[in-house]
Amino acid sequence: MNITIVGRKVNLRENFKVLVQRKLAKFDRIFDTDAEATVTVTLERNRQTVEITIKQRGMIYRAEASAPEMNEALDDVVAALGRQIRKNKTRLERAKKVQQFDLTDEYYDEPDEEIEIAKRKTFFVKTMTVEEAILQMNLLGHTFFMFRDDASGEINVVYKRNDGKYGVLEPET
Repeated sequence: MNITIVGRKVNLRENFKVLVQRKLAKFDRIFDTDAEATVTVTLERNRQTVEITIKQRGMIYRAEASAPEMNEALDDVVAALGRQIRKNKTRLERAKKVQQFDLTDEYYDEPDEEIEIAKRKTFFVKTMTVEEAILQMNLLGHTFFMFRDDASGEINVVYKRNDGKYGVLEPET
């Protein structure tokens, strides 16, 4: 796994980088060597936020944790990633084309959950600009909105982020 470590508003010490490498090495048996892991550490108001994103063959695993100490936030985010991987291990197995792999670790103590779809909805996808989609989303009182982009013709999603800003999800070509 290729690991990129980025510090925002904080200087990262070498021992923290080594700790990140060691903690993410636990996932080496699950992900291929071509997997990309990005670790972003941010300092905001005496709180350390650690975000880890792992990408492999179109699958994305992302977790974020905040704590007063950087190492504590790292432990929390690695545990959250472990839970995500445990929940999605069958998808990972199919993607990696491996018969079975053992996920017994201190991070994997939760039972498997069955995915249940509570509601299915269909609607007409209108062609509009990103700004029009954000206005429509706000009018509906939703936190996300799917639309067809008038410039590219692709299906996109706008969403409201936790920081109050907006994001756009676009398909990769």
